Amino acid sequence: MNISKSGYRVFSANSTTACTELAKKITERLGVDLGKSVYQESNRETRVDVKESVRGQDIFIIQTIPRDVNTAIMELLVMAYALKTNCAKNIIGVIPYFPYSKQCKMRKRGSIVCKLLASMLAKAGLTHIITMDLHQKEIQGFFSFPVDNLRASPFLLQYIQEEIPDYRNAIIVAKSPSAAKRAQSYAERLRLGLAVMHGEAQCSESDMADGRHSPPPMSSGRTTSGHPGLELPLMMAKEKPPITVVGDVGGRIAIIVDDIIDDVEDFVAAAEILKERGAYKIYIMATHGLLSAEAPRLIEESAIDEVVVTNTVPHEVQKLQCPKIKTVDVSMILAEAIRRIHNGESMAYLFRNITVDD
Repeated sequence: MNISKSGYRVFSANSTTACTELAKKITERLGVDLGKSVYQESNRETRVDVKESVRGQDIFIIQTIPRDVNTAIMELLVMAYALKTNCAKNIIGVIPYFPYSKQCKMRKRGSIVCKLLASMLAKAGLTHIITMDLHQKEIQGFFSFPVDNLRASPFLLQYIQEEIPDYRNAIIVAKSPSAAKRAQSYAERLRLGLAVMHGEAQCSESDMADGRHSPPPMSSGRTTSGHPGLELPLMMAKEKPPITVVGDVGGRIAIIVDDIIDDVEDFVAAAEILKERGAYKIYIMATHGLLSAEAPRLIEESAIDEVVVTNTVPHEVQKLQCPKIKTVDVSMILAEAIRRIHNGESMAYLFRNITVDD
């Protein structure tokens, strides 16, 4: 029984024990028991059996995202709907890494999947979300209820100051111009220099023909009296420049900062360039360590000295495969956010010294 004297309940929506570690740390800090009510039938359908009364209660659902992303999402939706059906007062999702956050922009004939997921969560019954370092802050506008987007940077900055010897000789590196704002924030807080890498492969839309025609092609034997269409200036094709590093990294410790590290090929290539430019140690600091596919092996064989991520996403298997991966615990700020929301306290303390660009 998840009996809480504080008047709220905390559940973990994960069906696997490997993914409840963060939830257990949060509940230990809060001094409450962790309830787990998600099961899978033999046919892999998700079933939720709430074993206690939640009527009129504030319910917090902690959902870390394992490799099976879609199952985790379905678990969260079914649990939220079950709690809504059982007359819970407020249902708050604690989702440190929000899935599908990279699919927050329209690309050709694709869709904005992140907005779809936000609508599904609202329909299922969620009334509030606590998350951390959204890929784009504008994602908060997809939701019809409050979103608290916490920051992991204080914990990563503390790690740099306490665990990296001679960090005063470091330089903060943005591996692409799009990551420059985050890197600038780290550099200003640590009073360090800033370097920006430019010229690596960008995730831009291809200008190749994709079957679209305007005006549409005319079939043989068909005539038209319509306007032939305007002759617009031809857009010049992009040409990627050679990779350059804007800033001096020679004889320095290079610290690459980003929000997500998943496919690590770009990070490995960046580390090689920084080594060639004279950096003698390479660190990578990221909030969400997805580390998919062959990421642990590639990191182990690369010039990267250490990859530091938080425990927003389970990655114990990856750590066993690669000793270079280190973890920073962020359960403290998540537990404090839960406590403040339940007690109706201001969240401003958790965002002190945080600017719009952070």
